[in-house]
Amino acid sequence: MPLDRRAFVRLSVGGVVSAAGQRLLAQGVATHTAKPLARPAISGRAFNAHFVDVASSAGLHEPVIYGGVESKKYILEATGCGCAFIDYDNDGWMDLFILTGTRPEGAPFGTTNRLYKNNRDGTFTDVTEKAGLKAVGWASGVCVGDYNNDGFEDLFCTCFGQNKLHRNNGDGTFTDVTKEAGLWNDQPRWGAGCTFVDYNRDGHLDLFVSNYVRFSFEHAPVPGENTNCNWKGLPVLCGPRGLPMGRHSLYRNNGDETFTDVTQKAGIAAANTSYGMTVIAADFDEDGWPDIYVASDSTPSLLYMNNHDGTFREEGVQRGVALSDDGAEQAGMGVGVGDYDLDGHIDLFKTHFADDANGLYHNDGKGNFDDATRTGRVGVETRYICWGTGIVDLDNDGYPDLFLTAGNVYPEVERKLPQYANKNPRAVFRNLGNGTFEELVEQAGPGVAAAHCSRGCAFGDFDNDGDVDILIVNLNEPPSLLRNDLSGNNHWLKVKLIGTKSNRSAIGARVLVRYGAKTQAQEVLSQSSYYSSNDQRLHFGLGLEKLADVEVRWPSGLVEKFRRVAANQLMTIKEGSRTVASGK
Repeated sequence: MPLDRRAFVRLSVGGVVSAAGQRLLAQGVATHTAKPLARPAISGRAFNAHFVDVASSAGLHEPVIYGGVESKKYILEATGCGCAFIDYDNDGWMDLFILTGTRPEGAPFGTTNRLYKNNRDGTFTDVTEKAGLKAVGWASGVCVGDYNNDGFEDLFCTCFGQNKLHRNNGDGTFTDVTKEAGLWNDQPRWGAGCTFVDYNRDGHLDLFVSNYVRFSFEHAPVPGENTNCNWKGLPVLCGPRGLPMGRHSLYRNNGDETFTDVTQKAGIAAANTSYGMTVIAADFDEDGWPDIYVASDSTPSLLYMNNHDGTFREEGVQRGVALSDDGAEQAGMGVGVGDYDLDGHIDLFKTHFADDANGLYHNDGKGNFDDATRTGRVGVETRYICWGTGIVDLDNDGYPDLFLTAGNVYPEVERKLPQYANKNPRAVFRNLGNGTFEELVEQAGPGVAAAHCSRGCAFGDFDNDGDVDILIVNLNEPPSLLRNDLSGNNHWLKVKLIGTKSNRSAIGARVLVRYGAKTQAQEVLSQSSYYSSNDQRLHFGLGLEKLADVEVRWPSGLVEKFRRVAANQLMTIKEGSRTVASGK
């Protein structure tokens, strides 16, 4: 009898575990490869989304400094960082928050994380200093959430060294409250992914943080020093294999603006360690309780299932999202979350290293996943090291598409292996509506075709024109802001949620929108893509439908339904009030 994928993977666990002891004999990143699938004939269908990089005219001129430009000596220089759409001043227009790194010899003058205020005319003003957010260091990820339920979104930033919690004061400024909140690390750590999540459903946002590797400049090996410092026969930076793994942490919100470390008590520490990267919190098995997924580099990715009693059990392998389809470890970076086949369940898209396919995972609604990479025709692309990603409807046709960024971690390699260029184009996989995708680059506009060494990206409608735009981190150059100049007659609906009994940000709320014969599910997330945070107004393309039914499943357990909602508007719903504010 043939085995299904999950049964095969369960049988493969022993092989993976035994292979773990041999990692020191392998290169520093997962060696899994996938031969690219043959590209099918182009459909010839028009793609009405057209992306243009307007970063310069919008006022985004400052580069994201991150490690060396021509070569990188340490893994710390290579992983890069994320970005966020955040309406920090509650004016209804998405502002931008962009992280940055530094260099081993020190940061160039003016280097800092940056907050840009939306001027509502297609331009932004740098308000970093005024907002109290100047910072320089090895930043990694950002997650957005109103942890103190005061009506203003706060920022948590992970870093190598010391993570930081920035409380939004509601007056355009932020205060670093890391120590007061109980989130200070006595020893430096490499914070990676993070997400706010109300794991115990008490109405207060808790915090999960992944940690990548344990690293120090004093003890770090150098390129070529051992077998974990070579790639394709060339000496490169070392790791992650060969470096000690980080341990992931869960902090419970005490409801008084402080947190308590419950990593041990919640069962997080009992699970296997991994080189953790992007963190996603969503209710994958639809039992009403949020689960936590950690994309992991060169180790099995982790899926913590919520036991409803303050504890978790790790079931990534059993549920089909830990390993490749043939049972091997992969270099998991970023994660897109969405309902690509419109069955009302949340699916995953995970980005990987060069010579491997990015993974599309189909959810059966009970938190069990099947690898749809081949059947979905996503496996045609294996050339690039991929990072930021999303399952988002870019052309408003009602079928969520896939987007990804790319960029090498070894800039020096292209001098001897030009097929592994440092800068790469982005890619769109257009959803054909039959469970398969078609890769587009030039057809999606110059903002997609342009080559950059990119990392995190975030999705949001910065100009409030009813389509999805994209903010992208580029290493050692200014970020990209891809404006979507959408044509055609497709309609859309945005849903903004305000929790009352649930957490104010409504993180973990699920929205089902029914339009025509289609049903699409989305959840309000604190982090996704790669180390990044999207516009928390959920965006639904409706195709040619002018009306939709909306169902909201709040974290508190309340379910609210709204029938025959008109398209082309922002629908703001306050939990339990049955009042809906409409706007553009």
